[in-house]
Amino acid sequence: MRPLFLVGYMGCGKSTLARRIARRLGVEAVDTDRAVEEREGAAVADIFRYEGEEHFRLVEREVLEQVIASGHGVVVSTGGGLPVWRDNMERMNGVGITVYLRRSADRIARRLSPYGRQKRPRLRGLSDEELVGFMSRDMAERDPFYARAHCIVDCDRLSDDEAVEKILAEFKMKNEE
Repeated sequence: MRPLFLVGYMGCGKSTLARRIARRLGVEAVDTDRAVEEREGAAVADIFRYEGEEHFRLVEREVLEQVIASGHGVVVSTGGGLPVWRDNMERMNGVGITVYLRRSADRIARRLSPYGRQKRPRLRGLSDEELVGFMSRDMAERDPFYARAHCIVDCDRLSDDEAVEKILAEFKMKNEE
């Protein structure tokens, strides 16, 4: 089984859906943000603050390469910026199946708890009004990278159960190609 990479904007549900899909497939779920935190011994927000984004992205790429090198079937929840940095999207497309979980900025903003906003460095300190505007602009910049995924799943109108079923169907079809 090739790795399954879930890509999309922060807060779109990648981690939650990755765990559910991995259970269904009987494989491990890897969250790249958590793996970076474990490796660095610090929260993503602190790594950004004290070490800088470039350092974070380098460690994130090392985590990605480690996952790929393991050769195991795995479901990977990527950080929102991972597909945008250097050739990460092409790397994931070359070794596995990529699925873009697309959600609107309004839906993501409604999903994010105050804690969820605080732990994401780029969203800290934004008012509710500023949040949706920032996310809309940021998503527009990232969308061309995310859209290179093998499959796009529009999640706004899907329950998590429906999204899992759709992703599994796409993954099985692409894995057989």
